Amino acid sequence: MKRILWTSMLASISLLCSLQGMAQIALIANPGVKASSMSKKDVADVFTGRSTVLPGGSQVAPVLLKSGAVHEAFLLEFIGKSDATYRQLWRSLVFSGQADMPKSLDSDSAVVGFVAHTPGSIGYIGASSPHEGVKVLAIK
Repeated sequence: MKRILWTSMLASISLLCSLQGMAQIALIANPGVKASSMSKKDVADVFTGRSTVLPGGSQVAPVLLKSGAVHEAFLLEFIGKSDATYRQLWRSLVFSGQADMPKSLDSDSAVVGFVAHTPGSIGYIGASSPHEGVKVLAIK
């Protein structure tokens, strides 16, 4: 009985952490991007190099944070990979000539500035970070 209770409690904590992680991440895009929302699959496709076009026709290019809690939460929530595994995925795409490595920036403010001034760019930041000049995309 105790084992079932512990298992149930751990599952609840895991779900809560997952929901909190999603709420702490804002997906942002250049104002010229036509989409106002993306599915989790669309996000994963763009940030893993499987797609450069959103439903609706907007061409997009991902912009990453180099490291940190928001970066780790994004990778866990949307990609399902660790940072090392994620970067290896991109290296294999680059070395095989299938894609160019996404721009990787040091801070939320750097991502916001880059996305605001680069047509077709899409990135992620902490939800509480200032984000003037970009549009926040809803995750459906």
